[in-house]
Amino acid sequence: MSVINRDFLFALLSQAAPSGYERRAADVWLKEAASFARTREDHYGNVYAEVGPENAPAIALMGHLDEIGLIVSYVNDEGLISVLGVGGWDPQVLVAQRIRLLAPGGDLIGVIGKKAIHVMDTDERTKASKLEDLWIDIGLPAEEVKAKVPVGTYGVIEQGPIMVGNRVVSRALDNRVGGFIVLEALRALKDVPLKHRIVAVGTSQEEIGAFGAQTSAFHLDAVAGVAVDVTHETGQPGVSVKKYGEVPFGSGANIAVGPMSSPSLVRQMTGAARQENIPFTLSANPRYSSTDADALTLARGGVPTTVVSIPNRYMHSPSEMVDEHDVKACIDIIAAWIRALDENPDFRR
Repeated sequence: MSVINRDFLFALLSQAAPSGYERRAADVWLKEAASFARTREDHYGNVYAEVGPENAPAIALMGHLDEIGLIVSYVNDEGLISVLGVGGWDPQVLVAQRIRLLAPGGDLIGVIGKKAIHVMDTDERTKASKLEDLWIDIGLPAEEVKAKVPVGTYGVIEQGPIMVGNRVVSRALDNRVGGFIVLEALRALKDVPLKHRIVAVGTSQEEIGAFGAQTSAFHLDAVAGVAVDVTHETGQPGVSVKKYGEVPFGSGANIAVGPMSSPSLVRQMTGAARQENIPFTLSANPRYSSTDADALTLARGGVPTTVVSIPNRYMHSPSEMVDEHDVKACIDIIAAWIRALDENPDFRR
């Protein structure tokens, strides 16, 4: 039996929504939000859902909807397509993958091409692939490719969500699952008497610089906020617990502690988690978090902020993996924190 709303999560994960082209995921998110919350969107691709008194101070819950992607830079005379990365790619995970191109006339499916091992020179076989040495092949004549796939066409890996035991496997879990969590936490609060206006934001363009968080944070002028993202699951080989803390699958929500993370929010959130027996771990962020929280905490006069993260294996790959029990813990810890807030909470450090 599922412990989370898999139908909604899978609907989000099934959409292609690279940075700057979040429309498809945003539409799914807004449709779900409209069933229980007030919704709106802005010109920059951010989408909003809120509950609570309309004129009360805002508390922001941010999870970005964009994913890493590709963008077409050139089509050669054989109709083979060159691309650049939108966000941080390890080119090794692209080799031989199927790609969905979001072409103006309709989506096209292609494959990432690379020379077969049989025709490589000996020294080539030991070299890592570079993005500039790969191409997309959509199996059409060059003239048709050039007509249908203009420069600037976005692409994503064609890899939908599946369940493996209690774990969700999909591309775009970074960070469609964060967008899912903030809306599910909002849903958990819809019938609670609230003293604040709680605003869930599905942000845009986090993977290229948290730009959607910058614009939405300025717009909201929140008194406090949480960014939800993924972190590295440390039960897999080669991931240092000395660097990332102990964050194995099944450990619950991971809370960031560090200079840019509000100590008052950390105290409140961990206190609420202990009160309600919600599992969590702590990880040290000695500087910035490389999430939407970095933009939110510096908006206007500064916003007390922390990061709640989901343990994730194989980040920025076609088959990222999270445990649905950890996802549930992240939803629960945010909702518990907000339910426990006083009318005038003290957010001083």
